[in-house]
Amino acid sequence: MLRALPLCLSLLAPCAAPACETALLLAMDVSNSVDLAEYRIQAEGLAIALTDPVIAETLVQDQVAIAVMQWAGEAHQQLSIGWTRMTGPAAVAGLSARAMTMERAFVLSDTAPGPALHAAIDAFASAPDCRRRVIDVSGDGTPNSGGAPAAARQRAERAGITVNALAIEAPGHGLAVSNFFRRALITRDGFVMTARGHRAYTETLRRKILREIARVTG
Repeated sequence: MLRALPLCLSLLAPCAAPACETALLLAMDVSNSVDLAEYRIQAEGLAIALTDPVIAETLVQDQVAIAVMQWAGEAHQQLSIGWTRMTGPAAVAGLSARAMTMERAFVLSDTAPGPALHAAIDAFASAPDCRRRVIDVSGDGTPNSGGAPAAARQRAERAGITVNALAIEAPGHGLAVSNFFRRALITRDGFVMTARGHRAYTETLRRKILREIARVTG
């Protein structure tokens, strides 16, 4: 007797695609306070973080979708890498390679996290249908244009989008950026992680992504 084909192989019931657990948008600060070397640290740090074995395995297992946005002044936001579903190791490697060679979008521009957050929220209109939606804002300064981000944060909360932040602080100084992100930018279910200088960015980003793609955030 012929064994029955698996039900999902039949024409009547095709296999369903694995569910997407998280849509994660990484919003990178490229304002005037970020010099060329610091920009390269951010882009290469993302590329390196994606090659972490635990991150890579989780991205594929949960079919995570990732996009990368660069932001600076009030009218300066660019989706540099569109939504990419991590369907397998090749997709993760490809995204890492794109991050490594990603060109800087803006130079000599102000710092406007409020408009940047609005642009990040807008980007979810084209995101895959995932169970969770997360924005990861990284930056090394407080606003000098674009106004307060309170309205954008409220909009994210109404849309069910979690906003986290990675603050890049000057070594040996206070926590001005971290405190600003915590007070004014992240959602109630979000969190802030601090890197002491751009050289600590890569490891901090690695730990942050691990936390963001875990089953529980905030």
